[in-house]
Amino acid sequence: MNTTTKLPDQKKVGMVSLGCPKALVDSERILTRLRADGYAMSPDYAGADVVLVNTCGFLDSAKEESLAAIGEAIAENGRVIVTGCMGEEADAIRAAHPAVLAVTGAHQYEQVVEAVHLHAPPSQGPFVDLIPQPDVKLTPRHYSYLKISEGCNHSCAFCIIPQLRGKLASRRVDAVLREAEKLVAAGTKELLVISQDTSAYGVDIRHEEREWKGHAVRAHMTDLARELGQLRTPEGKVPWVRLHYVYPYPHVDAVIPLMAEGLLTPYLDIPFQHASPAVLRAMKRPANEAKVLDRLRSWRETCPEIAVRSSFVVGFPGETEDDFSYLLDWLEEAQLDRVGAFRFEPVEGAQANALPDPVPEEVKEERYARVMEVTERISAAKLAKKVGSTIPVIIDEVGKPDEDGDIGATGRSQADAPEIDGAVYLRNVPENLAEGDIVDVAIEDADAHDLFGVIEAG
Repeated sequence: MNTTTKLPDQKKVGMVSLGCPKALVDSERILTRLRADGYAMSPDYAGADVVLVNTCGFLDSAKEESLAAIGEAIAENGRVIVTGCMGEEADAIRAAHPAVLAVTGAHQYEQVVEAVHLHAPPSQGPFVDLIPQPDVKLTPRHYSYLKISEGCNHSCAFCIIPQLRGKLASRRVDAVLREAEKLVAAGTKELLVISQDTSAYGVDIRHEEREWKGHAVRAHMTDLARELGQLRTPEGKVPWVRLHYVYPYPHVDAVIPLMAEGLLTPYLDIPFQHASPAVLRAMKRPANEAKVLDRLRSWRETCPEIAVRSSFVVGFPGETEDDFSYLLDWLEEAQLDRVGAFRFEPVEGAQANALPDPVPEEVKEERYARVMEVTERISAAKLAKKVGSTIPVIIDEVGKPDEDGDIGATGRSQADAPEIDGAVYLRNVPENLAEGDIVDVAIEDADAHDLFGVIEAG
């Protein structure tokens, strides 16, 4: 974590941020507010006057990880405030760790700040309020998450997000665009648009219009995407704009031409979760129309470079071998570029826990292995087709080549989101190469997940 210059007697706050990118944005907002209140950031437990643990409570395994992180922070520091999704289960947290100072829920920014003020009162100098306080970023400077809404209106049987984060609450479109413009002006080369349901953005506020740059813009995914495509970096370049958590509602078709024009990154993250109609009904999934495969073909005709990623759950209660075979056949036909798979895991409070016919653990494992074999084979074939081509790559890390001269830097193609997709490993490192550079890379090799190549001269 980056630290600020510490004033005399200035209190310092440590942060442990768990879970999804949406939680990471929450952590950035909390730390930004605290820094504006005169706190400095601590990169370790030892230097912190208080430690914040931003928890994840989506799955039981995530809750266990959160409780373990809280325990570690207490052992290492002793003064711990808990927030985030698992904060909704304050009794369980206090039962496991009675020493925690305070517990607050998801995106309760004011309550977190109040708890910090109470347990580590700020000791501001007389001029600290006059010192400009830049926003805190927990991601590298060259990419940023742009959260456009909170919560979700769906009632998926396996999910408790509405219970943790509430119903859909969209941000004002001009506020989103103002934040995006500020991030790009400050050096962000890639904006990652996130929410629980990006396609539903603005539904709760009736797609209200706001004035932006002399014209009206609706709080609607297509309008927002079009405006984000007009942003330019200080160098006059179009930043990468990557859309995540996009449910395949019909209006999604309207953003594909923007990708073909180069205004949006040709990438869609769509949470399909399954393909069998019977399983999707049991999951209570929205927007599960039979023409998804036809739309995938249409998107690829409009924008051949588009990469589609998704995640799938195997072993959902009642999933039969026929259902699973249907999923495998669908994946073969869909030819998705990036796929993640998860074994079904009961979540306390989820409707799916009461469904009949649970799938045995050994069957889940076997199905998980089979789905990964299919998707890795598809990915390997798709990446092999890129060998011999030249593609744009954003640099995430610059290092030194190993003893064989291989892999001197790591980047990502437009088909790769940070942390969840593959990488492009570079075998040459020009002296002036820096994190955040976007360079043309000649692809020499590929495996099931990653590409390998060299930066083209000039």
